Amino acid sequence: MPLTKKKFERLPKTVVPSNYKLTLKPDLKNFTFEGSVDIAVEVVSNVSTVKLHACEIVVHEAFYRDAFSETKLNATTEYYKDDEEIGLKFSSDIMAGKGTLSLKFSGELNDKMRGFYRSKYTLNNEELYAAVTQFEATDARRAFPCWDEPAIKATFDITLIVPEGKVALSNMPVISSQELGDQLVEYKYSTTPIMSTYLVAFVVGDYDYLEAVDEDDVLVRVYTPKGKQEQGRFALDVAVKTLPFYKKYFGIAYPLPKVDLIAIADFSAGAMENWGLITYRETALLVDPENSSARIKQWVALVVGHELAHQWFGNLVTMEWWTHLWLNEGFASWIEYLCVDYCFPEYDVWTQFINNDLGQALEMDALDNSHPIEVEVGHPSEVDEIFDAISYSKGSSVIRMLHEYLGDQDFRKGMNVYLTRHQYKNTFTEDLWDALGEASGKPVEKIMSTWTKQMGFPVLKVSQVQDGPDRRLTISQSKFTADGSPANDSYQWLVPLLTSTQSEPCKPQVLGLLEDKTQEFVIPNVPKGDWVKLNAGTIGVYRVMYPSDMLEALIPAVKDLSLPPKDRLGLQSDLFALSRAGLSSAVDVLKVIEAFENEKDYTVWSNLSSNIASISTILQYADDIYPLFKNFVRKLFTNIALTVGWDAQPGEDTLVPLLREVVLSRMGRCGDEATVAEARRRFEAHVNGTAKLPADLRSCVYTTVLHNGDAETFQQVMKLYDEADMQEEKVRLSRAMGSVQDKELIETVLEFSLSEKVRSQDAVFVIGSTTGSVVGRELAWEFMKNKFSILNERYEGGFLLSRLVQATTESFAIEEKAQEIEAFFKEHPMPAAERTVQQSIENIKLNAKWLQRELKTVQEFLTSST
Repeated sequence: MPLTKKKFERLPKTVVPSNYKLTLKPDLKNFTFEGSVDIAVEVVSNVSTVKLHACEIVVHEAFYRDAFSETKLNATTEYYKDDEEIGLKFSSDIMAGKGTLSLKFSGELNDKMRGFYRSKYTLNNEELYAAVTQFEATDARRAFPCWDEPAIKATFDITLIVPEGKVALSNMPVISSQELGDQLVEYKYSTTPIMSTYLVAFVVGDYDYLEAVDEDDVLVRVYTPKGKQEQGRFALDVAVKTLPFYKKYFGIAYPLPKVDLIAIADFSAGAMENWGLITYRETALLVDPENSSARIKQWVALVVGHELAHQWFGNLVTMEWWTHLWLNEGFASWIEYLCVDYCFPEYDVWTQFINNDLGQALEMDALDNSHPIEVEVGHPSEVDEIFDAISYSKGSSVIRMLHEYLGDQDFRKGMNVYLTRHQYKNTFTEDLWDALGEASGKPVEKIMSTWTKQMGFPVLKVSQVQDGPDRRLTISQSKFTADGSPANDSYQWLVPLLTSTQSEPCKPQVLGLLEDKTQEFVIPNVPKGDWVKLNAGTIGVYRVMYPSDMLEALIPAVKDLSLPPKDRLGLQSDLFALSRAGLSSAVDVLKVIEAFENEKDYTVWSNLSSNIASISTILQYADDIYPLFKNFVRKLFTNIALTVGWDAQPGEDTLVPLLREVVLSRMGRCGDEATVAEARRRFEAHVNGTAKLPADLRSCVYTTVLHNGDAETFQQVMKLYDEADMQEEKVRLSRAMGSVQDKELIETVLEFSLSEKVRSQDAVFVIGSTTGSVVGRELAWEFMKNKFSILNERYEGGFLLSRLVQATTESFAIEEKAQEIEAFFKEHPMPAAERTVQQSIENIKLNAKWLQRELKTVQEFLTSST
C-alpha cells in the first residue's frame, strides 16, 4: 500500500529574509504571548503578495517599508491553514530591492510540546510554568511568522520581555537588560550567526545553573531545576571535555561565545541542538550521584555528545531540506560514540553501538515498509515520521562503515573540507561525499549512493575452499528481506569487506570491495580447519549467511571467548534475523545460543536478552511451549546470574552494573524462584526504609516484584512514585508498572498513563510497558482505540505518536490482528504514523509465520533439552 503524499510546495523565493528583529512577551499566567518582528528582506522581483509560514498565531498588523523611502504599505492577511502559511496582500506591488516587513502578532503557549509552549514544574510546592521552545522540524512558525525552511537562513536579534526574577535565555548572550515597570524586565541578546529558523530558541522560567569555561574560553552552563544544580555536574564535565574534542576533530573552533544546556520538564524528544541553547529532557541531562543508574549516566554522556556535535554538523552546516535529515542525525549519532569513547573508554561504547544502532537499523530496514536513508519529504506532516531508526541508526551505521573504509585520517581531512567549504550554508548529501572523496581519493559517492538512495541492505552468502596455504571465499549478495522471500534482482550494493581469522581474531583485514553480485576473494595463509569470520568487528551494514562448515568452526571460538565480543554479538544477531526470515531453523539458533554459556560481555548478553525477548513474545501464543522456553532461558542465564550476583563488588568493571540489570531482569521475568525471592526481600527493605536499593538495581527489582506480584505490591510501587522527587526515578517506576500480570492492574496502569501524575512525554512509554504479555497487549490496543481521539490530539503529528502506534501494535502474532489494525487505521487515518502502521502490520505477519513454521521443532527441542 503506497504512502499517501499531501500536495506540497515550498515557499516562493521572490522575497527572502536576511535578519529578524524579534520581540516576544510570554504571559505565564494566561498561557499566551505577544510579539512583533521586523524582518529585513530582499525583494527579488516585484510582488503584491508575500507568503511566509505561520501556524496557530494571529497577525494583527502587517506592513512593508522600502529601504529608500518612508512609504508604508499596509497588508491584509490571508491564512492558508492546511499549508501552515499566511499571505500578506498589498494594494500595490512591492518593488524589487531591500526593505523591512513588520508584523505584530499573538499566539498561545500551547501544551503540545511543540513551537512556543508551556512546561509545568513544581517549586516550593507551587505549580509553575516555563515558556520554552521546540522548533524542529517545522514549528518556529508557531512562535513567529517566518520563512521556516532550513535553507532560508538569516540572523536574529532577539528581545524577550519577561516577569522579573525569571531566568530568560536565548541562543546568544544577553547584551542589555532594563526594568520596564509592572514587574517586567526586557532582555536583549546579541545577534546570532546566520542560521535556520528551526535552531532558534528561548526559555523563560526558574532555574539554577553550574558553569565552567572550556580550554578555549567558551562559557558552558548547565541549567537545572531549582535546588538541583549539582545534578548538572556530570553533563557539565562532559561538555567541557567534548567541545575541545570536536574543535580538534573538525579543525574548526566552536563559533559562539557560550553554550547553555538546560533540563526542560515537559519535552517530547531526548534533546534538541538549538545553537548555543541546547534543550534536554531532565532524564537526558541530570545525573544524581546517589540515585542515577550507570545506564542513565552513559545515556547522558551520549546525548550531550550528540547535541554538541550538531553545533558544527547541522548548525554551522545545515541540510538543504528534510530529505537530507540523515546528514544531521546519522552523523551526530555516529560521532557521539567517538566522543564518549574518548571521554570514557571504559564504557566500551563501540560494542554497544552494534546493539543500539546497527541492530535497530537492520531490523527496521529488512521490512518491505522501510524507506531509503534519503527519503523525499514535503508537507510538514511527513517530516516527523523520518526521525526514525533509518535516519539515525542506519545513517550512523553507514558512516561508521565508511569511516573504517577510508581510515580516520582521510575521514577527518574530508570533514574539515566539508565544514570549511559550506559553513553558514546548506548542503546536499553529495556535498559530503565530494569532500570525503577529495580527501581520500576513493569513489565515495559511487559507494555511498548505493547505501543512501535505495532502501534495505544485502545478505552476503559465503562459501570457502582451501587453496594450498590460502582460503578462497566466494561471496554473493542479494537484498535481505525480513520474510526471506526473494527480492527484486535490481538491488545491488558496493560493499566494503573486512575479515578476521583464527590466528589474528582481533585484527580485521580489508578484503576489498564487493562490486558484483558474486565475487571471489583470497585470504592468504589461513591453515586448513581454522575459522574465518566475515564482517570482522561487525562494521558492515549487512547480514552474513554461513554454510554449516564455516559456522561450526566458529562455535568453539564463541564458547572459549577467543572470538571478540563485537563478532560474537554480530554472529548471533545475524542468526536470529536469518531464523526470523525462515532462512535457517529456530532450533539451530537455539543450539548456537547454548554456546554462549561462558559469555561475560555486557553488550553480548544485552543483545541475546533482547533477541530472546522477541522469541518469548511470539511463544506466549503457545501456552504449552512457553513454560519450557522459560526453563531454557533460566538455564542459559544461571551461570552469569551467579557470577554477577546482586551486590556490586569493589573495583568491578564499569559495565558490570548494566550486565547485572540485564541478567537479573531476565531471570525475574522467567520466574526464577531464587531471583524473585531476593528481589522481594530487597524491595521490602527499600519500601520500609531499612536498606535503600542502589540505583543500578532498582529497575530490575521493580519489574521483577511487579511481574510476580499482586495489588499490594502495585500500591507500594505507586506510593514510591508519588514520593519520588527525581524524574529519572519516576520514569523508572512508571515503566516498570506495566510488568504486572493481573488484568485489572494492567487496566489501572493504562488509566494512570493519562492522569495528571504522568508527564505527557512519558505516557507513551507507560502504555508501551504493558505490552509484555498477551493480555497486556490486547488491553493496550483496546486502550489505544478507545482513547484514540485524546491521544491523537495530544501528540498530533509528532513522532511520539509513531512510537505509541508501534508500541501498541507490533508485538501480536496473530494474522487476524494485522487485519484488524489495518482496518482501524483506514477508518482513523494518521498521516504522521502511516509508515509505522504498515511496519507493525508487517511485523505481526512475520511473527505469525514464524510461530506456524517453527512451533513443532522448537517444542521438540525444548522438551528434549529440559
